[in-house]
Amino acid sequence: MVGVRKGAALQEESAEVEVLFSNMEKMKALTKKIQGSVTRLDASGKAVQDAISPIYGNTQKLQIANNNIDSILEAIERLRAPRDSTDREESIIRAGPGRGDLRDYIASLDRTAGALADLKRTNLRSNEKAVAQLGGLLKLGNKQLEDVFRSTLQDCSREKVQSLEFAVKKNPFPVIAPEQISTLRAINSHMSKSLSQPDGAQTPAQKIYADVRGEYLERSLSSLAQASISTAKKIQPDALYKPGQNGIGTYVLAIEGIFVAEYNNLTNIFAREEWTIVCEATCQVPLGDFNKTLRELNGHIQKNLLTDCFLGYEISGLVRTLSMRVQELTGALKGPIYDSVKPIRETSKMSLSKLIDDTRSRTQTLVALPIDGSAVQVTSDTMRRLQEMTNYLEPLSSILASLGDGGWAPGATNKSSTTLDVSPDSLVLFAKYAADTIDILLQSLIAKAKILLKGKNLQGIFIANNIAVVARMKRTSDLEPLLGSYDKNLLEYQKQARAMYLEAWREPSGHLLDVQYTNRSKDRPRSGGGVTDSAAIVKALGSKDKDAIKEKFKNFNTSFDELVVRHKTYAFDSDLRSQYGKEVQNIIEPLYNRFYDRYREIDKGKGKYVKYDKSELNRALMSFA
Repeated sequence: MVGVRKGAALQEESAEVEVLFSNMEKMKALTKKIQGSVTRLDASGKAVQDAISPIYGNTQKLQIANNNIDSILEAIERLRAPRDSTDREESIIRAGPGRGDLRDYIASLDRTAGALADLKRTNLRSNEKAVAQLGGLLKLGNKQLEDVFRSTLQDCSREKVQSLEFAVKKNPFPVIAPEQISTLRAINSHMSKSLSQPDGAQTPAQKIYADVRGEYLERSLSSLAQASISTAKKIQPDALYKPGQNGIGTYVLAIEGIFVAEYNNLTNIFAREEWTIVCEATCQVPLGDFNKTLRELNGHIQKNLLTDCFLGYEISGLVRTLSMRVQELTGALKGPIYDSVKPIRETSKMSLSKLIDDTRSRTQTLVALPIDGSAVQVTSDTMRRLQEMTNYLEPLSSILASLGDGGWAPGATNKSSTTLDVSPDSLVLFAKYAADTIDILLQSLIAKAKILLKGKNLQGIFIANNIAVVARMKRTSDLEPLLGSYDKNLLEYQKQARAMYLEAWREPSGHLLDVQYTNRSKDRPRSGGGVTDSAAIVKALGSKDKDAIKEKFKNFNTSFDELVVRHKTYAFDSDLRSQYGKEVQNIIEPLYNRFYDRYREIDKGKGKYVKYDKSELNRALMSFA
């Protein structure tokens, strides 16, 4: 049974295998058919492609050509548009900006400029004529705008400003009207954008503005420039210049005011980056006149250096302040303004040594001195100069700082400097300069007195009188706080003068000295109460001693009388007469009173030898005061 079932299973599996092989054969046959169909389909597709490809290519080319034609038509339309608009813009431009709204005119120029740019980009020869026409039209339009810009400026610059009135009253200078500012700003804005300029070159608007307004500023300031020259003429050749005598101060005030007003004008017209350029160009012409005026004043100062150097100091200070003020208010012009004063500044520096030279020269060339011992003119003149300098401490301090300590000495080598700063040290330099000047004056006078005046008392009076002038003029002026430390120098000079004067009084005081034997009481006869007994003393003298005492009285009388007469001929300074009288009294009176008390009985009251009693001598000495 088992064998029968295995046989049946094998037969069944064999039958399945046969069916499987049969299906595989059918699959192979079907695959071959499909491959054949695909081969035939590829051949048919290739044939169709070969047939359709030329037709598709031609269609694509036609589409591209059609697109190109459309683009060309559009370009032609664009090319024709500017040319078509030329007639319309030309009528606006040729009518000029004065016929309508300025903004419409500028807009027309902008449209024309755009059309010209489009035509140039086409680079077609057929458009060359149109390009030339539009270029000429733009040139005409810009020229007309320039004319409007110029005429607008001329309208507001026709009447020059009365600068004197504005400067004296310190009123703000007038500016351009707002409607004119608006017109100028619009034109400049268009011209700046439409016209290219090389770096650093002026635009037409900048040049026109500088030309018109510069001439306006020059005319407005010309009268003050002339006044500065005319007021420099001297009525008294030897008179020292006083602050404000020249018109330069008003001129400087006017320059500041009108320059600041002009800066306010141009900042409302031009772009920020143009402000400095336009400001400096506009102010160039009036600054040229200012330079010329200062050169003429410098020539005048050089011709009258010893009296008008103070004008140089004043100008140096005024222009220095002007340059800093204008720089602060406009951000420009500091350099050009300050450069204009350099020649006067150099003259001012030179004047400091010239003034010292003049002081020395005037004292050294004196051929005679006052026989009454009074002070000489050079002393008061020198002090008056120093007093006058205190009115210009600020510019002088700057000048002295550039010279350096001692740089005012004749022959000193100094480098040129543009120092502007003023410091406390600069005021110290002025004090040193003034002290050097006084030292040279007094030392020269002392040397000259020793040569020209006989007698040390007269020499001493002469020197003391000059010192007194120096001290008083220092004390009663602004020199006092600056020269406070110089008092010790004056004290030494005063001691020297007093010693010379008092030396003459040694002679009469020498006659009042006698020999006393203090170790023997018998030689000192005294009456009761410690009072000297003149009769006893004289009685105790020998004949030779009595003759010597008589001679001493006679010599004293002669010497004293002579000095009294001489003293009364001296022209003492008011501060010195009583002072020197007391000095003499303090020397003579104690000696004479002692001598008189001892030997008044030498002529028994006859007055033959004893000319003065104590009260008479006191009156004589008191008369000195």
